[in-house]
Amino acid sequence: MTLSKALVSSGSLATRVAMVLGGTAVLAAASQVSVPMVPVPMTLQTLAVLAIGMTFGARMGLVTVAAWLAEGLAGLPVLANGGSTAAFFGPTAGFLLGFLAMVAVAGAAADRGIKSVLGLTLAGLLATVVLYIPGLAWPAVVMGKTIPALISGWMAPFLLGDAIKAVLAALIVSGGWNWVSKR
Repeated sequence: MTLSKALVSSGSLATRVAMVLGGTAVLAAASQVSVPMVPVPMTLQTLAVLAIGMTFGARMGLVTVAAWLAEGLAGLPVLANGGSTAAFFGPTAGFLLGFLAMVAVAGAAADRGIKSVLGLTLAGLLATVVLYIPGLAWPAVVMGKTIPALISGWMAPFLLGDAIKAVLAALIVSGGWNWVSKR
């Protein structure tokens, strides 16, 4: 059972649509909390993607992140710094697609019943590693970036923040489970 199922007992279509729309709204808001960096901004998108996966599970998490990406692709300003369609052709494209893998890994942990801060943190860290695969592959293939350039400019500046976001997502979702168990 995922946290979302523990909180909302109804599995109706209307409930699922509301959850997806709520999740995309959280992602859109998190995308606007941004620290300008080169070549890509540091945002709270990874925190939101991890929390959605850990709360909704893999399937609903994938649907939610795919819906958010579709909103951006359709031109809605839901991506970082109000971005939309153009972001899918810029330096962040690999990370945008990587969010699907990230939410699937975090969601798989939730589907397996992982609820502890440590277990969710480890799942969040693994999901973050998975995010970096397409995130770094895109600039390597499309932009011709070298491995040293990718590590120094595209990965290293973000590692500490991403680790902190994995811990925060784990604390938020584990806290949700603690709250559910006490009510």
